[in-house]
Order: sequence, then structure tokens, then C-alpha cells
Amino acid sequence: MPESQPSAPLARAESLILEIPDYPSPGILFRDITPLLADGDALRATVDALLAPFAGTFDVVAGLEARGFLLASAAAYASGTGLMPIRKSGKLPRPAAAMAYALEYGTAEIEAHADFPAGTRVLVIDDVLATGGTLAAARELLTGLGYAIAGTAVLFEIDGLGGREALGDPALHTVFSS
Repeated sequence: MPESQPSAPLARAESLILEIPDYPSPGILFRDITPLLADGDALRATVDALLAPFAGTFDVVAGLEARGFLLASAAAYASGTGLMPIRKSGKLPRPAAAMAYALEYGTAEIEAHADFPAGTRVLVIDDVLATGGTLAAARELLTGLGYAIAGTAVLFEIDGLGGREALGDPALHTVFSS
């Protein structure tokens, strides 16, 4: 759950998330995290907050395309673990496992390689939890590849869209919510 009183860098990080109405489709309120990523202290505080509940419980960090890559890369570096990219369909250069899912404004498919041994403990990181479709598909994809899900961490949870319920992850950790 989000912190009740965030640290000054976390409060700054939250203030840097911009809301862009009607992007990428009418009726969608997009959360732009690029100003947060540009602020070193805010980014460090955010990555630390994403990792804190999972210290010592994972072997690799999986990041979802595209903004999840940015946070997961920083988290993998900070934790001294590897990075597993979960890509949109057709973006990986060799055969990959795939999983289709629905999102609030369409459908999509994600893919991942089986580059780690079965049983590898994976921390899944993404930027936003909305309806939960992308993260649920990622977790199902990773489980199908034989990996153990250590938990799920997201920067921002949009309340009222059912994502937490759809995901059904008791270890779900969010840094911010609205």
C-alpha cells in the first residue's frame, strides 16, 4: 500500500507525475512520469520505495514495455539483479512465449524469453496499475515459463478501475495511488 506520509523525495516524485487528459484515447487520463524520471532524487526515492518490501526475495526484475522498463532497469541495477524485459508482441528477436490480454482502451499481447532457470524468483515492476490486465498477463506469462512470482510493484495505482482485484496479488505494492 502507498505510504501514509511519503518522504520529501517521494512527495516530490509524486508531484512530478503529470496528468494528461484524453491520451492516448478520449476518456483516458494518462500519467506522464517523464518529469519524475528526470529528477535524480525523486527517481532514487521511487526505485527504493518500489524495492523496499521485496528486499532479498527476488532473483531478477521483470519490467513491462515501455515505461516499466525504465523503472525495472533502475531497480535491477539498485538491487544487483538481472533484468527481464516483457515486450509487446513481435519485438523480441528470437522465439518467445506470448500472452494476450485486454486493457482499458483495446487489446494487446506481450512476450518474454525463457532466459532464466525454472524457479527463478521474479519481481514484476510496471509504472501504472489501472485495470490490471497487463500485469495479470505478465504474471501468467512468467508463471507459464516456470518462474516464481516474488511480488508485483507499481509506481502508481489508479483506484476504482478494479486493477488490484483483477490482479489478485496479496504482495502487490504501490508507491502512489489516486
